[in-house]
Amino acid sequence: MRLTIDTETDTYEQAIAAVQAAYGLRPVTPADWPEAPAVGPRPGPQDLSGDDIGNGWSEQALFRVIASLMPGARAVLRRITDLGGTTSFDEVQQHFANHPTTPIATAKMGGTLTSFQAVQRRVAPTGASRLLQRDERARLYQIDRALVEGLRRAFAIADARPDLLRGEPTARVT
Repeated sequence: MRLTIDTETDTYEQAIAAVQAAYGLRPVTPADWPEAPAVGPRPGPQDLSGDDIGNGWSEQALFRVIASLMPGARAVLRRITDLGGTTSFDEVQQHFANHPTTPIATAKMGGTLTSFQAVQRRVAPTGASRLLQRDERARLYQIDRALVEGLRRAFAIADARPDLLRGEPTARVT
């Protein structure tokens, strides 16, 4: 990625907005910018339903899972959701083997997905069914059909508010 900021003509706010946009963050544009888009209220998890949509899950609970997952596991969940909730192990592995932004080696897929159980234990509603089912014999990942639309809405909020999502772990300084 290349980002050019002209210190002679660009303001500080324009430079910050350019950096935020380059990293996929929603830039906060000052109101006094002539080309500033109209900014309405920012969507958030509170805009999702808290009602049970199936098996003990609500859209808000699904968002909490999405927000708590590591980026690789979140990307896998997004892929399975985008494919309608059912896909093969092979499809997921092939998709992420050479993915441009979230590459996951085939040998690391299982490790990437272990965070699902940990996150679900921590943030899922009591008594909720497993969000991501694995059928080892058929080599399929499955998400209950009732939850796919709720996940799509939760991912829409996640796209609008990446500031609410867990990022990559920070490197340890020794």
